[in-house]
Amino acid sequence: MLADAQPTGTIGETAYARIRSDIIFGRLLPGQKLKLDQLKESYSVSVSTLREILNRLSSERLVLAEGQRGFEVSPVSRKNLKEIAALRQLLESHAIEQSFASGDVEWEGHVVAAHHKLFSMEQRMKAGDRNETELWKRYDWQFHQALISACGSHALMDAHAGVFDRYLRYQMLAMSYRGDIAIDEHRMLLDCALKRDAATACKVLTAHVNGGVEHALAAKTI
Repeated sequence: MLADAQPTGTIGETAYARIRSDIIFGRLLPGQKLKLDQLKESYSVSVSTLREILNRLSSERLVLAEGQRGFEVSPVSRKNLKEIAALRQLLESHAIEQSFASGDVEWEGHVVAAHHKLFSMEQRMKAGDRNETELWKRYDWQFHQALISACGSHALMDAHAGVFDRYLRYQMLAMSYRGDIAIDEHRMLLDCALKRDAATACKVLTAHVNGGVEHALAAKTI
């Protein structure tokens, strides 16, 4: 997913991570045709490997397979954003309940550290620094994953991560930065985690996700 800025592993896995990241962060735009000959040069992998990668991304709904016509980056829509946001909210709320009930002191430290990185980047964004928006969203991803990291289910965390990435794609297209509102919501989520107050955290999360959707739609880029 988006935990590491620099993917490691085989050539194919590295290319997969790069293409996936380029779709999520908008370097490959919605509806853009993915021509294998061009991608081969850009990502330094064979056409056969590219087909495997694009089919894998198709299963994640980030790429649209068009049969004989090839591949394109999946289009976006207002309806799809709302559906993804609702699914993220459902998965993350359930995972929060499980994680808050099971988290220990090590988990608390992990959550606090993730929030510190996110808060530091949010302060830079608030001051007008937009030079590292990708790092800001990676820290956002890491904080929300830290909140649910004690849920006890790798399948749940993986499902949440995949949905979060698709939600993040919309945020990047709209450059959805909500300033103090989002900063305060993240702080409230941290406080709820330390108090093990899952009920309030889920209410804050609902407002957080819905606010992100409204802000993205108001940008009128979707």
